[in-house]
Amino acid sequence: MLRPPRLRFADLLRVGAIGLRTRKTRAFLSALGIAIGIAAMVSVVGISSSSRAELDRTLAALGTNLLTVGPGNTFFGEQASLPREAASMIGRIRSVTSVSESAKISANVYRSDRIPTVESGGLSVRAVSLGLLGTVGGAVQNGTWLNDATARYPAVVLGSKTAERLGITSADGERQIWLGGKWFTVIGILAPIPLTPELDTSALIGWEAAQSYLDFDGNATMIYTRTLDHAVEAVRSVLAGTANPGAPNEVKVSRPSEALAARQATDKTFTGLLLGLGSVALLVGGVGVANTMVISVLERRAEIGLRRSLGATRGQIRGQFLMESLLLAALGGAGGVLLGGVVTTGYALVQAWPSVIPAWASLGGIGATVVIGAVAGLYPAMRAARLSPTEALAAP
Repeated sequence: MLRPPRLRFADLLRVGAIGLRTRKTRAFLSALGIAIGIAAMVSVVGISSSSRAELDRTLAALGTNLLTVGPGNTFFGEQASLPREAASMIGRIRSVTSVSESAKISANVYRSDRIPTVESGGLSVRAVSLGLLGTVGGAVQNGTWLNDATARYPAVVLGSKTAERLGITSADGERQIWLGGKWFTVIGILAPIPLTPELDTSALIGWEAAQSYLDFDGNATMIYTRTLDHAVEAVRSVLAGTANPGAPNEVKVSRPSEALAARQATDKTFTGLLLGLGSVALLVGGVGVANTMVISVLERRAEIGLRRSLGATRGQIRGQFLMESLLLAALGGAGGVLLGGVVTTGYALVQAWPSVIPAWASLGGIGATVVIGAVAGLYPAMRAARLSPTEALAAP
């Protein structure tokens, strides 16, 4: 009894590709379902990873050693206040490298004196110490920062969003705004400061100017503190008692970098949701591949019968259709990984983020398509293999 010739892998690959070449439109649409699912998964993981990389880059530039000290609530639930000497006492802590104050003032800021006072625009006015910019890691985008001279006079530096809402794009020393019922000259515009977003929506004036022109009482409402990197937690544990030894429970201490990390953690919820949607799309694509393969078996029964009558074994028929399913899924997977990479890179470029696509996401996408192709093609392949030559040739 003659043994049937073995079908080498290269031959199996060539035979499996016949069905794809002869039914290109159907193969494309089936592979598209797989591609959409893989692209969704890769792009979601890639965008999330790019966002985390941008966060890491931001924190590396701004530092995670910034602590803020603000007033909490009294025992009776009322708003507490910080002692006037709180900043100087915090500055005596050995591991503290810089301390700056700011105070929110009850005043509104407008582009002109013709705007009704009820329209505040969500902007605030803050008196600040001169070292604030260095402490919070900010930068002047246009114009100059406050100095010993301008801090005494009606000069103002605008946060990035404040300047945007007021429609001011440059600080040439000639532009004035209506602040607290008086005209102040715009001398600078800040770049966005991620760690201290409250400054982005503020108009910043000198401490002395606030006392002279706006009846400021001199009490700080926020103290920004920079520490040595290795001593952040140690300093954090003593800040409340140092700022207000008589009532440390009325002091609120926070770490702005943790707020950014918390926002990133919140984004993971949406990432999980989108990954779920991508998995559903992937499942739909797998069903499409299975449907295509079942129809292919029904349409090619004559071909199957002819091959069986010429000596092809059940295993070879099964291998042919399983290989065809794997090729179909692999084409969709490769296209999906490529499409997901393009989407991730394009989105990262628009957001000015570093583009990061984890290798496990791409390899996992390819692996998922192999599994889907095997599962989707298993039943059609076994069905094709069970057809007898006479039954297949007799099919219309």
